[in-house]
Amino acid sequence: MGNHDQQALGETFAQLHDGPGALVMPNPWDAGRARLLEQLGFRALATTSGGLALSQGVPDGQGHLKRVQVLENLASIVTATSLPVTADLESGYDDSPESVAEMVRLAAAVGAVRCSIEDTTGRPDDPIRLLPEALERAEAAVAAARDLPFLFTLTLRADNFFAGRPDLDDTITRLKALGRSGQIWCTRRGSRISGRSLSPCTSRSTNRPGT
Repeated sequence: MGNHDQQALGETFAQLHDGPGALVMPNPWDAGRARLLEQLGFRALATTSGGLALSQGVPDGQGHLKRVQVLENLASIVTATSLPVTADLESGYDDSPESVAEMVRLAAAVGAVRCSIEDTTGRPDDPIRLLPEALERAEAAVAAARDLPFLFTLTLRADNFFAGRPDLDDTITRLKALGRSGQIWCTRRGSRISGRSLSPCTSRSTNRPGT
């Protein structure tokens, strides 16, 4: 995919994201389902780590899929559709900020126009990263997204509730920290940053475009 095509898809996705009403993105886990969902009229697609993992006979969650599997699956879905495709990258498939940044670049290189990075660890006994570590990884992901030659949307997730840790105060603290950091980083270039809170009753995105 050329930069021109990816730029157009990135801009299309941004417009859909900012439009009125909800943007519904189904989750194909292979190329055939991506084609079918496009034919059904959806306007964007999102890969699914859970769907891919279960299709491979392994549980969903960090550590069960390899980076190469995720990227090959993403590339096959991008190739199969003319729609914008966003990538579920779980927690980046490594702990270091440098590896998270590299995963963002690799997802973009195979055609994604958005990706999400979680603050999860993949460890059932300690599922959420400490906030300083989560912010360091977020900064690396933002820097990688900011340097891409097209409009790329990055979602930084605060997954307390999703990971079975219903700590609302900590979740709000994390979202505020990600929001402040995203706003600072985002103003330096055109990449879009969003903080996402998951809970049993609400799923809200706060986007902070560069201004």
